[in-house]
Amino acid sequence: MLVRLVIALAVTGIAAGRFPMLRMNRATIALVGAVLVTVLGGLSLEGAFAALDLGTLALVFSMMVISINLRLSGFFSLVGLGITRVAHTPGRLLGLVIAASGVLSALFLNDTIVLMFTPLVTAVALDLDRDPVPYLVGQATAANIGSAATLIGNPQNMLIGAASGIDFFRFLVVLAPPSAAGLLAAWVVVRLVFRKEFDGARFDPPGEGRRRVYRPLLVKSLLATGLLFGGIAAGAPLVLASLCAAALLLVTRRVKPQRVFAELDWSLLVLFAGLFVVTDALRNDPGFRRFLEGFAAAAGRDPGFFSLVSAALSNLVSNVPAVMLLRPVAAVMPDPERAWITLAMATTYAGNFTLLGSIANLIVAESAARHGVRLGFRAYFTAGAPITIITIIMGSLWLGWVY
Repeated sequence: MLVRLVIALAVTGIAAGRFPMLRMNRATIALVGAVLVTVLGGLSLEGAFAALDLGTLALVFSMMVISINLRLSGFFSLVGLGITRVAHTPGRLLGLVIAASGVLSALFLNDTIVLMFTPLVTAVALDLDRDPVPYLVGQATAANIGSAATLIGNPQNMLIGAASGIDFFRFLVVLAPPSAAGLLAAWVVVRLVFRKEFDGARFDPPGEGRRRVYRPLLVKSLLATGLLFGGIAAGAPLVLASLCAAALLLVTRRVKPQRVFAELDWSLLVLFAGLFVVTDALRNDPGFRRFLEGFAAAAGRDPGFFSLVSAALSNLVSNVPAVMLLRPVAAVMPDPERAWITLAMATTYAGNFTLLGSIANLIVAESAARHGVRLGFRAYFTAGAPITIITIIMGSLWLGWVY
């Protein structure tokens, strides 16, 4: 009984992001929950260590190293410069922001992309005397939509890739089309919701300003990225290919390792580790096992139901815990590949429903606030909710046709 209470409190705290009167974030809540369920006998110490999915942790770590090196090299600044050079109308600027955010989020961690792009998008909009909010909404929703297209676009997809064994390019072929259509839908919805912003006025791009590009690191980072995708194309395991790319970047004479490690999102790794233990203890609970068996039977008869529940659970407890909780269901469904891809699609697209739906959204809001721009819950929801509904419907219909 105590184990169930700890699990319930941990999942609730992770969903809320904090506990009242305690300075705890999602990572510390997950870690304390993992320790308590082990102490209370929900798992043995050996079982807790066995619950850790080292493949997923290694994949997330490797993609962080690659993204950090690209940022330090000035890669994202160059992309931003290219956007400002060719954007001459509000609609085109929005389209370029959405395209860049979506495509880069498919190749790298979406959280990293919004962290790098939010200050740039905010500054460009303010320099042009435009309202930054529509462009920030477009950027955030596009980052979530685009990240669904690959197994390395976001943390929940990395978890699915490590657990399912689905081929990287097979996953890309299936989810790239609905993600591309979703980016177009986001552009249309944002323009309709914030129609006053897109009045057709033309503007001259702002001055380039000062930008710093470290060319040796840029070349090396792009080579490492090429190694990653080359390894995947050659049939190397996704985790091994990413570790090789990260290892290449850590062999350096100029960039201090301390600088790279200081910028790693250790909280995300701790969150994953704690969640692995907490959710494994939950799966050992006889009552929860019976629930999962019944749910798997119902979901197997109706993939649309599985998509709806995945999206709903993602908004209740966040997408990473939702994927961890639903992993046993996806693994035993009649068509496991379809189940895994449906889970990735639904939990990722669902992150656009509210400002609290994904970490990427919160990063955009917090970063914009530091630059004096308020992205509120209501302003985001008016566009995020219809984008979520449209993209999940399109994704479900597409998967129904593919399978």
